[in-house]
Amino acid sequence: MPDRPRGPSIRLWSTYQVLAHPMSSLPRWFQRYGDPLLVPTINGNVVMTGRPELVKQIFASSAASYSPFAADGIAALTGPRSVFQLRDVEHRRHRRLIMPSFHGARMRAYAEAMRDTTRTVLGEAAGRGTVRLHDLTQRISLEVIIRAVFGVQEPQRVQAFATAITTMVDAVSPSFLFMPFLQREMFGVGPYARFRRTFTALDEMLRDQIARSRRGGEGQDVLSMLLHARDEDGDQLDDDEIRDELRTLLFAGHETTAIALCWAVDAVGRHPDVARRLQGELLELGDEPEAEAIAKLPYLEAVCNESLRLYPIVTEVLRNLHQPMELGGYSLRPPTAVSACILEVHRNPTLYPEPHAFRPERFLDRKYGPHEFLPFGGGHRRCIGAAFASFELRVVLGTLLREFEVALLDPSTPRAVRRNVTMAPEGGVPVTLVRARPGSVRAAAA
Repeated sequence: MPDRPRGPSIRLWSTYQVLAHPMSSLPRWFQRYGDPLLVPTINGNVVMTGRPELVKQIFASSAASYSPFAADGIAALTGPRSVFQLRDVEHRRHRRLIMPSFHGARMRAYAEAMRDTTRTVLGEAAGRGTVRLHDLTQRISLEVIIRAVFGVQEPQRVQAFATAITTMVDAVSPSFLFMPFLQREMFGVGPYARFRRTFTALDEMLRDQIARSRRGGEGQDVLSMLLHARDEDGDQLDDDEIRDELRTLLFAGHETTAIALCWAVDAVGRHPDVARRLQGELLELGDEPEAEAIAKLPYLEAVCNESLRLYPIVTEVLRNLHQPMELGGYSLRPPTAVSACILEVHRNPTLYPEPHAFRPERFLDRKYGPHEFLPFGGGHRRCIGAAFASFELRVVLGTLLREFEVALLDPSTPRAVRRNVTMAPEGGVPVTLVRARPGSVRAAAA
């Protein structure tokens, strides 16, 4: 790792580059300085790697050896007792209590809600001229979380939650998330004070929903599962922990899924051969397939995976070291952080020939290991909602392309730009939508 200046100005500059321009700065730095790569940031030194064997080593490290990077800043969103913030024994306990909500029959129960929400939201936009696809996918993703995770079903309360969440998300600034010293309310004025007001408003709504869910008995939603989950000692999460977990699931699954849907629709629309093959697979299901059957289609899954590979929603997985680590011939010591660079792994030409080309077939030709394809991170701290997000992405995308004709209005692929902690398509993917004629599935670039 070549030695470089690490003073305050360099730390501020490199932090800005990673936040504002990761898609260009990270590949350039790896090419210039090699792998592993030392990135000095205002939150400490980060050693990044895009080498699959080193990513595998990071993910295989014991749960006690690391914790999330800059967790103090993210705690403003999640709260201090979420699975994202915890480590070691408490982290494992929370994961064990949460994971059953995202497997088996529970996932199947969510499928119809995902499809119904997609039909409703897109149906309202169809035939109304130009719309931003990101606005629609955000609404779909948000309503799915409100219904399937929070357990809110009444239309008026769903809308109230959607408004509260959107207001809070819009108040979030990457600056105070990645630079926690900016988390000052300043006598009730400024960006952080505005965010805290929106946070408190949503928190009160979550308290009320927990009380309602407890009175209503066990249901099919995630909140109901959390209220009734017990660990091996019979203990359960308290209300503060549950609220923190609900917020974590919200931020892990809302923006990320909405953005992934935008990238996938844009990619399909720019590749007619992909659209035709996907059309054939979707039409083979018949007139009214079950939503779960859509999610099981192999080429649809390959399309979603290739979109996540080429357009990662986050560009790196960051971990604070709590124990020494030998990585790529270098001896690392706490408080150094390590990072698996998703962007660098996903554009490795040895793993993915022609890495900048959109080729879903590569996911049918071979199976990639968790250190080779890592859109949801990996290891002990892999995104707990990964199965839910991947399932939703397939159900919504398949429903959209089966039942609506989509025309892209931007002649070129959008640039990836920072949106909070995620990388989203600039401009939100402007499109027109019309209901598909019977027997047609189409996504096309204008």
